[in-house]
Amino acid sequence: MSLFNPAQRRLAEAIAKLGYANPFHSQRIEWEREILGDEFSGAQAVWSLQLAATTPDQNHARISALTATLVREASARLAEGVKAEPSEIELYSDAVLYHLFDDYRIEFQQMIEAAHAGEPATQVRFWRKFSDDVTRYFTPGGRQLGISYDPTHMLACYFQFRRAFFHVYFFIVGRSPAAARLRSMIWESIFTHDLRRYQRSIYRCLGDVTTLITGPSGTGKELVARAIGLSRYIPFDANRGRFVEDFCAGFHPVNLSALSPTLIESELFGHRRGAFTGAVADRVGWLETCPAHGAVFLDEIGELDASIQVKLLRVLQSRTFQRLGDTVERRFPGKVIAATNRDLVAEIDAGRFREDFYYRLCADRITTPTLREQLDESPEDLEHLLLVSARRVAPEEAEPLAAEVAEWINKHLGPRYTWPGNVRELEQCFRNVMIHGAYTPAVSAKAASGEWESTARAIRGGELTAEELLRRYCRIVHDHCGSYEQTAKRTGLDWRTVKKKLAE
Repeated sequence: MSLFNPAQRRLAEAIAKLGYANPFHSQRIEWEREILGDEFSGAQAVWSLQLAATTPDQNHARISALTATLVREASARLAEGVKAEPSEIELYSDAVLYHLFDDYRIEFQQMIEAAHAGEPATQVRFWRKFSDDVTRYFTPGGRQLGISYDPTHMLACYFQFRRAFFHVYFFIVGRSPAAARLRSMIWESIFTHDLRRYQRSIYRCLGDVTTLITGPSGTGKELVARAIGLSRYIPFDANRGRFVEDFCAGFHPVNLSALSPTLIESELFGHRRGAFTGAVADRVGWLETCPAHGAVFLDEIGELDASIQVKLLRVLQSRTFQRLGDTVERRFPGKVIAATNRDLVAEIDAGRFREDFYYRLCADRITTPTLREQLDESPEDLEHLLLVSARRVAPEEAEPLAAEVAEWINKHLGPRYTWPGNVRELEQCFRNVMIHGAYTPAVSAKAASGEWESTARAIRGGELTAEELLRRYCRIVHDHCGSYEQTAKRTGLDWRTVKKKLAE
């Protein structure tokens, strides 16, 4: 007698696929459809906060019920001594993992929300119950199934999964495919594309991989960094019934463009008293303060002085550093997340950015989409993003206020306004219209140079060759996007071709 009949086996196989899938990838829909068949309710491929707020996900509730039934029945049969093939035991194990995560999702969510409200997120009051449930399912009736399991590691992984989902889901909003791709990329940055491998071993070393976030100003690079930094793996101490660190205390953002080179070194590496004028006492820097499972976020990494690039390169290579004015070697145990709106390839060509430092930074790279890209794919997101701003500023008037500002934008700026300041500009536009009833976009120096107008005149007069037109168009798009890669994406050209045209 087998552990599963054919229908149950197909269900268990589909649950195993779903359990290890990226929840923000469109493939998740395929596995849900395979599990539910005719009961699948047609969920959207883009899983977003505003979609869930208006359309509760019925598929999740149905899958939870099916999984719970499958696990309980299989567990009872195993307890009765039914023989099972190794492949069936593996499928049973995957179904149990899915079921337990789903069963404790509310408790994990409450811990996360309490942490963001100011309470330490370390004590786990349900640890004993969780441990008993793990033992009950993995040794049904006291029977050893040959499954290797560690309840403390399972709890740590579950808490990390839930934190990652929470921070990606609530920080990165939008229904556009561009926003969906960004959420999926962030999930992979935290767990890689292979969650099984991550759980087995990669969770121990992924903190050594630096994440570089690129994109124009105002596109939410710090939100991406915060989602990654607050979602790191934190071990659980079973003897004390608590996690070894508080995830909310482990994220340290440093805006490098706001500091002088000396202050940057002091902020990052710390200093000894007398190391420089004004250093009246020893100071511990963020690299030393950062816990083993925390992260330091270096915003505007493209602004760094060359001498500091060398020092940070050493940190990334050897994980060691020295305080200013000190010779003692200290170890940096955390993760580095960096961000820039500069085209670092162009900065390397100009001799302002070290190539070896760049390649240490870009092992894991994420590019944030512009607001214009998102609105091109999903125009209705404009009003939603305005609603997000309205709920922060005037929650009681949020919906009518957001609709009013959206109407003003469409009337005065038009649906094709480029939003050069991206989401940050949209937020300022919202505040201006709310207060003054109008918004006047800032005219950038590049726009004021008349590049658009001169090119338009040359086109009307038939003055440009095809090659000259392409060169000018690349320059215009690059001025707007700020990077070779984004320009290449907009024009459909290879980035090396874009670089060549701009050099010409």
